[in-house]
Amino acid sequence: MATATHTLLPEEASAHPPAESVVVRFAGDSGDGMQLTGGQFTLSTALSGNDLATFPDFPAEIRAPQGTLFGVSAFQINFGSTEITTAGDQPDVLVAMNPAALKVNVDQLRPGGLIIADEGEFTERNLAKAKYAANPLDDGSLAKWQLMKLNISQMTLDAVKPFGLGNKEALRCKNMWTLGLALWMFDRDRQPIVDWLNQKFAKKPILAEANIAALNAGHAYGETAELSGPMKQHPIAAAPAPAGLYRTVTGAEAISLGLVAGAQLAGLPMFFGGYPITPASAILHHLARLKEFHVTSFQAEDEIAAICSAIGASYAGQLGVTSSSGPGIALKGEAMGLAIMTELPLVIVNSQRGGPSTGLPTKTEQSDLYQAVYGRNGDAPMPVIAARSAADCFDCAIEACRIAVEYMTPVMLLTDGYLANAAEPWRVPDMSQYAPFPVRFLEAVPEGGFQPYARDAKGARPWVKPGTPGLLHRIGGIEKSVGTGNIDYSPANHQAMTELRQGKVLGIKVPDQQVDLGAPGGKLVVVGWGSTFGPIHQAVRRARARGQDVSHVHIRHIWPMPGNLGALLKGYEKVLVPEMNTGQLKTLLRDQYLVDARPLNKVSGQPFRIAEIEAAIDAALA
Repeated sequence: MATATHTLLPEEASAHPPAESVVVRFAGDSGDGMQLTGGQFTLSTALSGNDLATFPDFPAEIRAPQGTLFGVSAFQINFGSTEITTAGDQPDVLVAMNPAALKVNVDQLRPGGLIIADEGEFTERNLAKAKYAANPLDDGSLAKWQLMKLNISQMTLDAVKPFGLGNKEALRCKNMWTLGLALWMFDRDRQPIVDWLNQKFAKKPILAEANIAALNAGHAYGETAELSGPMKQHPIAAAPAPAGLYRTVTGAEAISLGLVAGAQLAGLPMFFGGYPITPASAILHHLARLKEFHVTSFQAEDEIAAICSAIGASYAGQLGVTSSSGPGIALKGEAMGLAIMTELPLVIVNSQRGGPSTGLPTKTEQSDLYQAVYGRNGDAPMPVIAARSAADCFDCAIEACRIAVEYMTPVMLLTDGYLANAAEPWRVPDMSQYAPFPVRFLEAVPEGGFQPYARDAKGARPWVKPGTPGLLHRIGGIEKSVGTGNIDYSPANHQAMTELRQGKVLGIKVPDQQVDLGAPGGKLVVVGWGSTFGPIHQAVRRARARGQDVSHVHIRHIWPMPGNLGALLKGYEKVLVPEMNTGQLKTLLRDQYLVDARPLNKVSGQPFRIAEIEAAIDAALA
């Protein structure tokens, strides 16, 4: 390839604006610093004004054996001068730091794409670990791609030699050499990375200087080697964007900020009870740094203690929040029933991962929808919201807080491993544009006496801080008497309370469903939820540019569903539902609206590619 841009096929040309985008994947051993390299390249890309989306892909093992296939860590970034909504179908450039990284990732590289390989790591021992019978850099097996063999390891050792580091410590700088070369390739400024290194290694200036030297050496290699063939400097213009303050944000960061904003809009301090679990742990890490916003973060001894502590905080008058991924959500199930029975506000964040059991701890999936909507004992209804992108996590977190306090109910917010770890540019919002929803605690005995399960027009019971004079009441997980809250096992009371709790949740006012792209009726609608938004939107956009009658509907409010959704779906001849599970939203739509929703399922632990959804659209319309 002459450059690292994606060459449009004739049928794609009208579907894309005349702008460039590039997909780069850094891959290496889990100890090679690929996530750090990708993160810093993302920073430089954002500062250059490009739109971007990232996909960190790392192994489940904390420290897999070096050089093995299951120990490969990768970071993919799609950036360009136009709107970017996915991390890209196929990399244009693959940086492979060892044979295992090449073996695991090369088949995903587009034909004609560029491989930059560290030939210094292609030793007999490393080739054997990657199950190569011969060196692929020399045997012609990579002929359909363009190959640049560079001894990155040796050039890194040469660059940092003046600093007197040991061989092992010196080689840890090779990710910075690689980053320097990438910065040169795409005309990026090194200074923000230099500043970051000086700050990171402020107490070890020798390491800062060594890493900066490696960074500069990689950049200088691109400048001075007069490289011929596939590797050339390739600037990418800034993407048009509305004026404002921007920052890159991951889904976990956006959720954390959104929870804080939601608590502020409610006028409440926030208590977060969490337990470390991949990929949800990042929320605990971020919230622990936000104490100045009246946030108390508590790392509990287990998942059950985490949610029960959050329920206790809500009982005491704070906004209780907890988070986990699927296995931990399963453990929290009974306590969720307690929050539903006591009708206390609680926000539960589920960062979904591949399952069941321990499953795929670092891979993404959407397999907890049944669990979120149905997965508790007894009839225990709970509102469910799903975020569509890293930036959307902020608004979804605020919405979850609003529903929780206005309707006195636990709310589940669904993200997944892809959203939690992926980064994208985010325009920092003007918080004056968000309507507050301040909480009013019951502080005096109402006329006619206090009824802890009396209900307002929304079906919400009063929120009483314990110890408020005259408002002593019972609370707990045993069935409550209508109104009084006293224990009552009678059949008629259980029927009534079950219907009241169900009616409250089904009566939650959510916005009408909008059509994200296309017309409110036609031959085909592609319905999605969660992180499938990007690939669905791009696939539908391309299909419509080819003249196909297809629309995109993406659901945020999973339960209760928007009031107009059934009528909207029945306006299309066919309904296609792409999901990273075996068909859970498809089943929910069939159950609620009796529409013939057809599934498109993927359970590989990887996000959908645009091309996969395009092919399904073609097949549905054939």
